[in-house]
Amino acid sequence: MTTEGHIYFAVASIILIKKVKLIQLITSGDWWHIILGSLLTCLLPDIDHPKSFIGRRFKWLSIPIYKLFGHRRFTHSILLIIIIAIYINIKRINFPIDVIYAMIIGYISHIIADMLTPAGVPLLWPYTKKFSIPIIKKSNIRLERLISIVIIIYAMQY
Repeated sequence: MTTEGHIYFAVASIILIKKVKLIQLITSGDWWHIILGSLLTCLLPDIDHPKSFIGRRFKWLSIPIYKLFGHRRFTHSILLIIIIAIYINIKRINFPIDVIYAMIIGYISHIIADMLTPAGVPLLWPYTKKFSIPIIKKSNIRLERLISIVIIIYAMQY
Protein backbone atom coordinates (compact mmCIF):
# COMPACT_ATOMS: atom_id res chain seq x y z
CA MET A 1 0.00 0.00 0.00
CA THR A 2 1.16 3.55 -0.68
CA THR A 3 1.98 6.23 1.89
CA GLU A 4 -1.12 8.16 0.87
CA GLY A 5 -3.23 5.01 1.16
CA HIS A 6 -1.98 4.37 4.70
CA ILE A 7 -2.84 7.93 5.71
CA TYR A 8 -6.35 7.69 4.24
CA PHE A 9 -6.90 4.29 5.83
CA ALA A 10 -5.74 5.52 9.27
CA VAL A 11 -8.10 8.50 9.18
CA ALA A 12 -10.96 6.30 7.97
CA SER A 13 -10.24 3.75 10.71
CA ILE A 14 -10.11 6.24 13.57
CA ILE A 15 -13.32 7.96 12.42
CA LEU A 16 -15.07 4.59 12.16
CA ILE A 17 -13.90 3.53 15.63
CA LYS A 18 -15.02 6.84 17.15
CA LYS A 19 -18.40 6.86 15.39
CA VAL A 20 -19.33 3.25 16.12
CA LYS A 21 -18.19 3.72 19.72
CA LEU A 22 -15.90 0.70 19.57
CA ILE A 23 -13.41 1.98 22.18
CA GLN A 24 -14.75 4.26 24.92
CA LEU A 25 -11.54 6.30 25.27
CA ILE A 26 -11.64 7.04 21.54
CA THR A 27 -15.39 7.71 21.56
CA SER A 28 -15.00 10.34 24.27
CA GLY A 29 -11.65 11.53 22.90
CA ASP A 30 -11.02 14.90 21.31
CA TRP A 31 -11.17 14.79 17.48
CA TRP A 32 -7.85 16.65 17.16
CA HIS A 33 -6.17 14.23 19.57
CA ILE A 34 -7.35 11.07 17.86
CA ILE A 35 -6.74 12.23 14.29
CA LEU A 36 -3.25 13.52 15.16
CA GLY A 37 -2.46 10.41 17.22
CA SER A 38 -3.40 8.05 14.41
CA LEU A 39 -1.49 10.09 11.83
CA LEU A 40 1.66 10.10 13.99
CA THR A 41 1.97 6.33 13.83
CA CYS A 42 0.17 5.18 10.68
CA LEU A 43 3.44 5.09 8.72
CA LEU A 44 5.66 3.84 11.55
CA PRO A 45 5.61 0.10 10.70
CA ASP A 46 7.46 0.93 7.46
CA ILE A 47 10.47 2.15 9.45
CA ASP A 48 11.79 -1.29 8.47
CA HIS A 49 12.15 -0.21 4.82
CA PRO A 50 14.90 2.38 4.07
CA LYS A 51 13.11 3.56 0.90
CA SER A 52 9.74 4.14 2.59
CA PHE A 53 8.49 7.64 3.41
CA ILE A 54 9.50 7.29 7.06
CA GLY A 55 12.57 5.16 6.34
CA ARG A 56 14.09 7.88 4.12
CA ARG A 57 13.71 10.40 6.96
CA PHE A 58 15.16 8.12 9.65
CA LYS A 59 17.77 6.11 7.72
CA TRP A 60 19.95 5.85 10.84
CA LEU A 61 17.18 3.74 12.38
CA SER A 62 15.61 2.23 9.28
CA ILE A 63 18.73 0.58 7.87
CA PRO A 64 19.64 -1.36 11.05
CA ILE A 65 16.01 -2.50 11.51
CA TYR A 66 15.89 -3.62 7.87
CA LYS A 67 19.19 -5.50 8.17
CA LEU A 68 18.13 -7.16 11.42
CA PHE A 69 14.55 -8.13 10.54
CA GLY A 70 13.79 -7.33 6.87
CA HIS A 71 10.67 -5.63 5.55
CA ARG A 72 7.18 -6.54 6.79
CA ARG A 73 8.31 -8.80 9.56
CA PHE A 74 8.81 -7.72 13.19
CA THR A 75 7.42 -4.20 12.73
CA HIS A 76 4.25 -5.63 11.16
CA SER A 77 3.50 -8.09 13.97
CA ILE A 78 1.29 -8.31 17.03
CA LEU A 79 4.44 -8.92 19.09
CA LEU A 80 5.71 -5.38 18.50
CA ILE A 81 2.28 -3.90 19.28
CA ILE A 82 2.31 -5.77 22.61
CA ILE A 83 5.86 -4.58 23.36
CA ILE A 84 4.88 -0.96 22.58
CA ALA A 85 1.76 -1.20 24.79
CA ILE A 86 3.80 -2.64 27.68
CA TYR A 87 6.47 0.06 27.25
CA ILE A 88 3.84 2.82 27.28
CA ASN A 89 2.29 1.33 30.42
CA ILE A 90 5.60 0.95 32.26
CA LYS A 91 6.98 4.36 31.29
CA ARG A 92 3.68 6.16 31.99
CA ILE A 93 4.22 8.31 28.92
CA ASN A 94 2.75 11.75 29.54
CA PHE A 95 0.34 12.00 26.59
CA PRO A 96 -3.43 12.26 26.88
CA ILE A 97 -4.84 8.71 26.96
CA ASP A 98 -6.95 9.28 23.85
CA VAL A 99 -3.78 10.20 21.92
CA ILE A 100 -2.04 7.02 23.09
CA TYR A 101 -4.98 4.84 22.03
CA ALA A 102 -5.19 6.67 18.70
CA MET A 103 -1.47 6.11 18.14
CA ILE A 104 -1.90 2.37 18.71
CA ILE A 105 -4.90 2.35 16.35
CA GLY A 106 -2.89 4.27 13.74
CA TYR A 107 -0.15 1.66 13.96
CA ILE A 108 -2.64 -1.21 13.73
CA SER A 109 -4.41 0.46 10.79
CA HIS A 110 -1.14 0.27 8.85
CA ILE A 111 -0.86 -3.46 9.49
CA ILE A 112 -4.49 -4.07 8.52
CA ALA A 113 -4.04 -2.02 5.35
CA ASP A 114 -1.00 -4.11 4.40
CA MET A 115 -3.10 -7.22 4.98
CA LEU A 116 -5.35 -6.00 2.16
CA THR A 117 -2.51 -6.66 -0.31
CA PRO A 118 -1.44 -10.08 -1.64
CA ALA A 119 1.91 -9.81 0.20
CA GLY A 120 0.14 -9.83 3.59
CA VAL A 121 1.87 -9.54 6.95
CA PRO A 122 3.33 -12.01 9.47
CA LEU A 123 0.99 -11.10 12.35
CA LEU A 124 2.40 -13.86 14.55
CA TRP A 125 6.08 -13.14 13.83
CA PRO A 126 8.51 -14.91 14.39
CA TYR A 127 6.09 -17.47 12.95
CA THR A 128 6.48 -16.66 9.25
CA LYS A 129 2.99 -17.39 7.89
CA LYS A 130 1.59 -14.25 6.30
CA PHE A 131 -2.01 -13.23 6.77
CA SER A 132 -3.73 -11.55 3.85
CA ILE A 133 -7.15 -10.51 2.58
CA PRO A 134 -5.99 -9.50 -0.93
CA ILE A 135 -8.52 -6.86 -1.92
CA ILE A 136 -5.86 -4.55 -3.39
CA LYS A 137 -3.95 -6.61 -5.98
CA LYS A 138 -1.19 -4.03 -6.58
CA SER A 139 -0.34 -0.47 -5.57
CA ASN A 140 -3.47 1.31 -6.72
CA ILE A 141 -4.01 4.67 -5.05
CA ARG A 142 -7.46 5.02 -6.63
CA LEU A 143 -8.67 1.79 -5.07
CA GLU A 144 -7.01 2.69 -1.74
CA ARG A 145 -8.79 6.06 -1.80
CA LEU A 146 -12.09 4.45 -2.72
CA ILE A 147 -11.89 1.93 0.14
CA SER A 148 -10.99 4.68 2.62
CA ILE A 149 -13.71 7.04 1.35
CA VAL A 150 -16.31 4.28 1.64
CA ILE A 151 -15.21 3.64 5.24
CA ILE A 152 -15.32 7.37 6.05
CA ILE A 153 -18.78 7.79 4.49
CA TYR A 154 -20.05 4.74 6.34
CA ALA A 155 -18.61 6.04 9.61
CA MET A 156 -20.08 9.51 9.12
CA GLN A 157 -23.51 8.04 8.36
CA TYR A 158 -23.39 5.67 11.31
